[in-house]
Amino acid sequence: MSKKQFRAESKRLLDLMANSIYTHKEIFLREVISNASDAIDKLNYKSMTDPSIGVKKEDLKIQIKLDKEARTVTVSDNGIGMDKDGLDKYLGVIAHSGSLDFKNEAENKDASIIGQFGVGFYSVFMVSDKVKVVSKAFGNEQAYSWESNGIDGYTIKECEKDSYGTDVIMHLKPDNDGDEYSQFLDGYEVQDLVKKYSDYIRWPIHMDVESGDYQETGEKDENGNPKKEWVTKTEDEVVNSMIPVWQQSKKEATDEKCKEFYKNKFRDFDDPVSIIRVNAEGTVSYKAMLFIPKKAPYDFYTRDFQPGLQLYSNGVMIMDKCADLLPFCFRFVRGVVDSPDFSLNISREVLQHDRQLRSVSSNLTKKIKAELKRLMDEDRKTYDEFYRSFGRQIEYGVVDEYGINKDLLKDLLMFRSANTGEMISFDDYIKAMPENQKLIYYVSADTYEHAKSLPQNEPLKDKGYDILCLTEDVDEFVMNAIGTYEEKKLCNVTTEDLGLETEEQKKETETKQEENKDLLDFVKTSLGDKVTAVRLSNKLKNHAVLLTSDGQITIEMEKYFMSVPGNDDQKVHANHILELNADHPAFKALSEAYATDKNKAAKMAKIMYEQAVIVAGLPLDDTIGYSDLVFSLF
Repeated sequence: MSKKQFRAESKRLLDLMANSIYTHKEIFLREVISNASDAIDKLNYKSMTDPSIGVKKEDLKIQIKLDKEARTVTVSDNGIGMDKDGLDKYLGVIAHSGSLDFKNEAENKDASIIGQFGVGFYSVFMVSDKVKVVSKAFGNEQAYSWESNGIDGYTIKECEKDSYGTDVIMHLKPDNDGDEYSQFLDGYEVQDLVKKYSDYIRWPIHMDVESGDYQETGEKDENGNPKKEWVTKTEDEVVNSMIPVWQQSKKEATDEKCKEFYKNKFRDFDDPVSIIRVNAEGTVSYKAMLFIPKKAPYDFYTRDFQPGLQLYSNGVMIMDKCADLLPFCFRFVRGVVDSPDFSLNISREVLQHDRQLRSVSSNLTKKIKAELKRLMDEDRKTYDEFYRSFGRQIEYGVVDEYGINKDLLKDLLMFRSANTGEMISFDDYIKAMPENQKLIYYVSADTYEHAKSLPQNEPLKDKGYDILCLTEDVDEFVMNAIGTYEEKKLCNVTTEDLGLETEEQKKETETKQEENKDLLDFVKTSLGDKVTAVRLSNKLKNHAVLLTSDGQITIEMEKYFMSVPGNDDQKVHANHILELNADHPAFKALSEAYATDKNKAAKMAKIMYEQAVIVAGLPLDDTIGYSDLVFSLF
């Protein structure tokens, strides 16, 4: 028996296979189990094409054994096995895949073969300092063993083996400061890895599983009660589920079964709001099961939250969170996508073809949107509950990437009605609009109560028009991005013309403005750079003053930028405009003071401005100075 060198030559290439391709060392178990599954698939396919060989499908299985003393992990299968040439060809040549050969040769293209690249096996050297493969090909009498330390080649020799199939025996490296290899000898740890990566391998994976219970010893304690002791027992159990719920028919996978799967899989105590099942065929065929959660995770609106769907290929988990399958706006969705058609990279951890992702993502996005719209239209109570948790995410989605998804999302938005206090959509608002109303009105403030009580709402309330009350920081950006809905312009009550004045009323306002030009200029001079303009208001009726803005930055946007940490040195301000109610007693008092006592009039102007600042919800620059100013008039 002579030692052979790997034909893909050199330790350098093997080091790359074992240590650089895979992100996590635990992947080795997934790869070895997948190879075992492929071997069983090959024998199963052989038995279907030739029933005379007498292999029973129910006898096919994978076995995992752990030996803590010997520090070995053994994965066995009773699949097709390999002869001497097979061991030399498939284990001696890096990147030569027997599974791919079989897949290309088999007429049954549906065979659930996982391997493609012929490198997965070499991941064992991430955790092992010596590997032994004992195999007997189906129908052969002689078994062979392949051994290597992953450094200086391998040996193949004859050996004894009772039955056909393959045993992969991995001797784990010793633990060191940076790596704990002994974790792979812990039964619970290995079961978790099987559940994580290989739970839906379609062949049963057996393990010796420890369990225990307190049993009576036959003796009694000092009080005469039976003594009990903990008795541990080990049983051979199947540790994988085999058939995933998303591969089952709707009759098999009831909604209740899917809800339980969701809660267990994604560790949520609440049932999902909705279940979306997808069975797509085409260039990329796949099945998906998506869930819309009821409540947002505690870290959802933080940078720590990691979105994404679980990605499977033929039942083997490839990625735990594939964020590229969901648009940013729907990142709250949980679920799985399983396809045999994904083009994976060599480590089977990343998709290679972006167009496949884009195709699947586009379809899933449409499905999610349709389901959310269905909930809004048919089950508003449930949708309201969903929106309380994730409405802000929908709004972020509208403004993300310069509003690319605004048309997708705008009919899912909800805002509180000033008239009813209920959350309503744009469609709800339009249905309730009087015939003569042309615009959709909205107003922004820090709270709903503040928003609906702002002075500028008065003309709309007189008309009986409803107003959408915006209270989230992102809301005004959302409205700016959308602009119009169903050909109806969105109108910001605080900054825009309400469209209520007749031409005659506009001329009357212009006349009053001209008549009071000297007074308004005086107020502007008294306030200096605090305001960019002072004018008479066409919105005020009962209130004396109003602070509005001009330009792209509104007062609510100014508040938002003020709240951003680290923004103190570069504050973003709106162009403040002070509007005065010419019919209010305060304005008449100001006019009288202007005519008789300019110093008093200047103080009154400053107080009126500060009052407008308070009503707008902005902080005063100098609260003590404001207080002194008020009392100076007594």
